[in-house]
Amino acid sequence: MSTLPLIFIDGDQGTTGLQIHERLRARQDLRVLTLPAAERKDAQRRAEAINSADIALLCLPDAAAREAVAMISNPRVRVIDASSAHRTSPDWVYGFPEMAAGQAEAIATALRVSNPGCYPTGAIALLRPLVQAGLVPADYPLNIHAVSGYSGGGRAQVEQYEGAEAAHAAPFVTYGLGLQHKHPPEMQLHAGLSQRPLFVPSYGAFRQGIVLTIALQSRLLPAQASLERLRATLQAHYDGAQYVTVLDAAQSESTTQLDPTRHNHSNQMSLGVFGHAGHGHILLCAVFDNLGKGASGAAVQNLDLMLAR
Repeated sequence: MSTLPLIFIDGDQGTTGLQIHERLRARQDLRVLTLPAAERKDAQRRAEAINSADIALLCLPDAAAREAVAMISNPRVRVIDASSAHRTSPDWVYGFPEMAAGQAEAIATALRVSNPGCYPTGAIALLRPLVQAGLVPADYPLNIHAVSGYSGGGRAQVEQYEGAEAAHAAPFVTYGLGLQHKHPPEMQLHAGLSQRPLFVPSYGAFRQGIVLTIALQSRLLPAQASLERLRATLQAHYDGAQYVTVLDAAQSESTTQLDPTRHNHSNQMSLGVFGHAGHGHILLCAVFDNLGKGASGAAVQNLDLMLAR
């Protein structure tokens, strides 16, 4: 009988599940279990699979993820949930290892880990260190704008851009105009904000990648919150991080545009602080792959932390 850990991917046919499966396919240090098409909606077979696993990776809609967790009767089964079902639950560890000191250790020892959303990954990465340092007030009236590749919308949206009607797909779409997107509560909680941020998401006619931006007004920040201080605070927070880098002053000055596809097919994320002192304007930016650090890459990073314990 194999002693290698068994990883069950529930929902391996979605965009995130397929990418996780691809990242794990050739690994020799674990076994991957998925269900054949005829059994994917069989509750008994799913329950058997999830309870046989050492770690279950849930790549499901929110309701199905909650259903899967309710199926667990084996107390040794550990879970990484890639849905948004448990991202603000106090009973789940938030799966952003670089977010705070001790977070990677908390993930490594957790039974239940909730993978961050793609957009919140960039927003929290930028805001939490600055809010904790007192450089961005917790009640600052934040406006967060982000543009993602169309794969962020799942299989239906991928089909829209890659299927038979692809020629008619819109080149750019801004959505969430009712300002009820599911991500702001996650951003607010884990960035340490006291007010819900205004979040405006968009997607373009490219498959994957994200540019997320947050504009700040110097006159609304504490006096010590200079552009240089904001950048230095982020650099100190992510010093030594394997997957998160902060552009230094020289890199920032030489950067004139941001390519959302820069980190595609990787788990990397770049953060930048740009601004114009004369205007009192500061722009916080994050670039990463919505299917990498924003989804499957983060899930595998969390998986590796959990397997190391």
